[in-house]
Amino acid sequence: MNPSIKHLKAFMALVREQNFTRAAETCHLSQPAFSTLMRNLEDHAGVRLFDRSARVVTLTPEGQVFALTAERVLQDFEGAFTELREHVSRRKGRVTIAALPSIAGGALPAVISRFVTDYPGIDILLKDITADLCVKAVRERQADFALTASIEPGVDLASEPVLTDSFHLVCREDHPLARRRRLTLRDIVALPQIRFDRASSIRQHIDAAFYPAQPVTAMEVIHPVTAAGLIASGIGVTLAPTLALFQFQLPGLVAVPVQLPIKDRELCLVRRRDGADSVAATAFIETLVSVWKVKTPPSRR
Repeated sequence: MNPSIKHLKAFMALVREQNFTRAAETCHLSQPAFSTLMRNLEDHAGVRLFDRSARVVTLTPEGQVFALTAERVLQDFEGAFTELREHVSRRKGRVTIAALPSIAGGALPAVISRFVTDYPGIDILLKDITADLCVKAVRERQADFALTASIEPGVDLASEPVLTDSFHLVCREDHPLARRRRLTLRDIVALPQIRFDRASSIRQHIDAAFYPAQPVTAMEVIHPVTAAGLIASGIGVTLAPTLALFQFQLPGLVAVPVQLPIKDRELCLVRRRDGADSVAATAFIETLVSVWKVKTPPSRR
């Protein structure tokens, strides 16, 4: 018979009460049953743990050594369940999110603000990274989920749309197109453009919209803030999604809606198909659905 937590609890009850009858009562056991537990424990230890007398039960030197360890084990055991209950009740925990920078700095802060108000004990780790790294982070279990451009569903990942994003021409306010209410690709195909890196999900969507035509490239950059500075200096114009426009708020720049010949860019919640979301991740996704008013709550498919 291997000792169990039940044996340790009974042992510590006897340490406190120093009396078999009272210790048995605190454990809700009959005295014979309690005595059997203690005999089993001593048999397994191979040494006496208690000195018994008519009035009081005291620890042997070996029992004193064992009591220190038993108390620590019980504290760790109870602490583990306390920690688990804190997580299950959403009072503690951690959620790691991978997100495109345009989402991380644009639409996501409102969700985070609501979440930290509702769940102040849950920590958030935000990775603002490119689309390919978002997918990699989820695939390698470095993030609970990603908020990124739409991906082809795979055998290991599930992708559900949560936002759509239209595009704007960002130009200087003195540009000939700056006062137009809406533009098409025909209006801008010949304009020198500040284009984003080929790995960017923005670039990939724009390339698909222009295909088979090729826009005129003035410069190629990685960060929208770099593009904003170049546009302000008259180097060219750019096409930017609505969620990224906050990065183009320099004096003298304007954004004009552009009607692309393909559907709006979909931004998705990407998760692994295997395993369930943590309680913290579930709470964050529920908050996201509420703040962004997602019509159909994301599910794994």
